[in-house]
Amino acid sequence: MSTHKITDEVIDYVGILAKLELNEKQREKAKHDMEEMLEYVDKLNELDTENIEPMTHIFPIENVFREDVVTCGDGKEATLSNAPEKKDDGFKVPKTIEG
Repeated sequence: MSTHKITDEVIDYVGILAKLELNEKQREKAKHDMEEMLEYVDKLNELDTENIEPMTHIFPIENVFREDVVTCGDGKEATLSNAPEKKDDGFKVPKTIEG
């Protein structure tokens, strides 16, 4: 049996936070489930983690993005070379809004 006692007040409070309305059967199941979770945490607390490095993920994570490299120019000329019509270093497009 659990060494933790989840009270009706705790269930009510969690229900308010989670915006849940529980009937009596659901309340009892929630109490039982919460007590089992606390028992599991107690079991985990028994583990010796003295020489274990803290981690944020079980797999090594590496930055997959490229390094920022300064280049000469922004490729504007190459981009605009494909434009059917150009105006002042930009694409010229038909007017879409009458004004």
